[in-house]
Parts: sequence; C-alpha cells; structure tokens
Amino acid sequence: MKNIKRIEQLANNIRKHALKMTSLGGSSHIGSILSIADILAVLYGSILNYNSKDPQWADRDRFILSKGHAGAGVYAALAESGFISLDKLKTHYQDGSDLSGHISHKGIPGVEFSTGSLGHGLPVACGMALAAKINKKNHRVFALLSDGECDEGSNWEAILFAAHHKLNNLFAIIDRNRLQSIYSTEDTVALEPFADKWISFGWDVIEINGHNHNEIFESCDDEIKLRNKPLCIIANTIKGKDVSFMENNTLWHYRSPQGEEYKLAMAELKKKDA
Repeated sequence: MKNIKRIEQLANNIRKHALKMTSLGGSSHIGSILSIADILAVLYGSILNYNSKDPQWADRDRFILSKGHAGAGVYAALAESGFISLDKLKTHYQDGSDLSGHISHKGIPGVEFSTGSLGHGLPVACGMALAAKINKKNHRVFALLSDGECDEGSNWEAILFAAHHKLNNLFAIIDRNRLQSIYSTEDTVALEPFADKWISFGWDVIEINGHNHNEIFESCDDEIKLRNKPLCIIANTIKGKDVSFMENNTLWHYRSPQGEEYKLAMAELKKKDA
C-alpha cells in the first residue's frame, strides 16, 4: 500500500468535496457517494494507471462508475488527481454545468462512459475488457457497481459473458452497503448468497471491508496473470460512511445536505483531516 496517510486524506477530501457539491447544487445521493469514497481513493491514489495530462492515453486502465448517481464522488477524485480543476466542482448540478448529477463523459476528461440507468456499466466494461484481449493490450478494466443494481438482468448476462471469455483483466467491485433506494437490498430482491452466485457464474470472488484501504489495495492489486477468470470484489460498506447521522440511513439516498445538517456533516469530516 502506497502512503496510507495520503490515501486516507484523499478519501476524506472526496467526501468533503461531494458534501459541498451536493449541497450547493441541491442534488441527492450523498449516502451512496460516502460509501464508495474509500474505494475511489485507493483506485485513483494507488491502483489505476492513468495520465491526467493525457486522459486518452492508450495504455490507461479503464474505470466505469456503473452506479452513476454517485458521480460527484468520481468528479471529486478526478479533480484531486489533476483531470479537472478543484474550482470546477462548485458548478456541479448547476444550470449549464457539464458536471451532471449522474456521471457524464461529455466534456469531462477521465470519464470513460456516462451512466445513470443501472445495469449498463458492467456490460460496457466487458466489451472494453474483451477488446483489450483481442488487441493484445495489457490495461485493466474496473467497474464499480451498487449492490441494488445487481437486480438488473443485464448485469447477469454480462457476468456470464465475462466468465465465458475468461476476462481476467476485468474487475467488478460491488459497493455492498445493503441499502437500496428506500429499503434494504434483501427486502427488495434478496441477493444472498451473493458471493456464491458470482462463483457459480464462473468468477473468482474476494470479500473485503470496503473502508479498509489496505484490503481494497490488496484485492485490486491481484496479479491477473495468476487467474483465468474475471474477479468480483464484494466490498462491504456503510452507506453514508463517516457522517454519523447519515450512516445506514436511507433518508440520505435522496436528501440534499443543507443548513445545519450540512454544517454538522462537514464538521465531522473536517475532524478526520490528517
């Protein structure tokens, strides 16, 4: 793991940026963003091969946020990584801004694919991974999904496809926060036994603590040449992580942090600055 303190600070910066962005624009999904901040920090801080000065570098790793409603988190990670300016984040969800609520690649360097309708990211990632195989390229493809999104049949078609083509350059990371819109995933459409399903479809599976930076790093840094299967990383997370009154609270799927709630949330996050 490279410079754990730097990764911890990056994760907290992503959380603070996203909190401010969703407050200024009056947008939703802060709970979903907070649950993936640690994953994004490790990916952009230690795992992904990219060049922010040359976003279309041919040998870059590809990253797709399939749970597009958490796009503010990726925009924050991109700004912290030099793809866009930190000042641009203030325009998120504003009239005329290209930083849309659900992530968009239009005009945003570093975003590979626009998402929002759930169940699209993994199929596209499969196509990218297969293209890399056909063209004998060594870059990897990462797709970050929500657990509730795994209700979508299109994902299971893609899961079959990836195993069939032995896409060992493909990593599917599941944000397993167990909350979906206004109910739990298990009360909506039960996913368990979740890992067994992926295994039965021909994938390797690792289960981790999605807020433990070392565990995230070690799972994503797996040497692909030692596997002949795609890898699913089930990252157990807490929706609303690091803001006490947002944690495990479905209210913050749609609620915008405003007024005193915003101040309290920001104060909690600032206490975690390194």
